[in-house]
Amino acid sequence: MDIGTLLGLISGVIFVFIAIMLGGDFMGFVNAPSALIVIGGTVSVTFIMFPMSVVLGSFKVALKAFFSRSPNPKLVIDEVVSLANLARKESLIALERATISDRFLKKGVLLIADGTEERLVRTILETELSFTQQRHRQGQGVFKGMGAMAPAFGMIGTLIGLVNMLQVLDDPTAIGPGMALALLTTLYGALLANLAFIPISKKLEERSLEEFTIMEMTMEGVMSILRGENPRLIQEKLESFVPPALRQ
Repeated sequence: MDIGTLLGLISGVIFVFIAIMLGGDFMGFVNAPSALIVIGGTVSVTFIMFPMSVVLGSFKVALKAFFSRSPNPKLVIDEVVSLANLARKESLIALERATISDRFLKKGVLLIADGTEERLVRTILETELSFTQQRHRQGQGVFKGMGAMAPAFGMIGTLIGLVNMLQVLDDPTAIGPGMALALLTTLYGALLANLAFIPISKKLEERSLEEFTIMEMTMEGVMSILRGENPRLIQEKLESFVPPALRQ
């Protein structure tokens, strides 16, 4: 579990709650029509902007912001170097017997073990990397879209509240609820966008960047094994993909 994401979300909610309690009554900030406009409108427009399968899948992808761990490049480098040693001592065909944990690495190793030429191996791996990146961008795009739409529907709710308030200026008791609807929808939209949707999309973007870096490093390792490079040189090459603190 990513403690930072969970801690940030919880602490943000707590700080807002404390600020509300210090300034007044919490129930005064609870308004069902405002929540209906912002949440209902944001979800509805999201289904208009993206296919249903992408929207439903994005909520599953969002769990990566909380529960997925950053990939360990050192483990991947060690595995690639081990495979390079095996190929150097025996042959590329011997790689078929190796137990490989990473799916992308396993695919590349099986390709070179089958005698696939270098150009075709690189094309296949680059294609998978490209489409993986495209799928990740779809999930990120859903939350970016929700982050943009939540404040917009907050503004729509504000306009609705102002219209309701102006229609009953002759009734002082109705001005308060209309003003509450007008202001709280903007608050709800801003909170959802800046405390949930936009941060989650950014965290998913960072997760994807980490994964793509590992995949690019893995692809370079596979190509180096295919070219028969020295395992020590392969290790040096792959370590250039990671920060100095993570290198051996």
